[in-house]
Amino acid sequence: MKKIITISREFGCGGRVIGQAVAKELGYDFYDKEIIDLSAKESGLSADFIAKNEQSISSGWLYNLLLGSSYADAHMGSHTHAHSAQPAVLPLADQVFNAQRRTILSLAKKGPCVIVGRCADYILSTSNEIDQSELLDVFIYADMDDKIQRAVACYDIPEKDAKKVIQQRNKRRANHYNMFTEHVWGERTNYDLLVNSSVLGLDGTAQFIAQFARQA
Repeated sequence: MKKIITISREFGCGGRVIGQAVAKELGYDFYDKEIIDLSAKESGLSADFIAKNEQSISSGWLYNLLLGSSYADAHMGSHTHAHSAQPAVLPLADQVFNAQRRTILSLAKKGPCVIVGRCADYILSTSNEIDQSELLDVFIYADMDDKIQRAVACYDIPEKDAKKVIQQRNKRRANHYNMFTEHVWGERTNYDLLVNSSVLGLDGTAQFIAQFARQA
């Protein structure tokens, strides 16, 4: 039985709705946009600031620092200025990522949960604080026609613009993920389960994931 489920998803595939249904079916806590408020409380950053900057790719300094690469030194000089005792300040995008990273790890350690987006799959799968046998990483995608219908119905996006908006949103998600992790967004080898929500529908997909989590 998997106790921590991460859901990565294409825009318009119904990932949030599916995640909520999976959590309800299994009796797990559910976290998506709630992570913004929790990260704000934990970090001292404002919730509005995090919401506006959580998918910024203005920097990958923190990611490279965590890997121990020379990227930080090349771009920041060092952790402190040569003639100052003040530490270098992390770029805004990195501050947001770091706040959400700490929050996601804390939530996963609290108990069974479903976490949507925010590089949670990578954060948890590379952490020695998490029992990897309890982790299930899922990627949800859908046919373009279905994504367009959801974009129009759920997000009030004009139908003539929907396909372009979907492609832009997914590109932004991919860029953010690829910048802050060692993985490629949507690459099948990075997930335990990939599901096309167009095949079973949102409810059917949620039931499928929940059953998979029970048996895995």
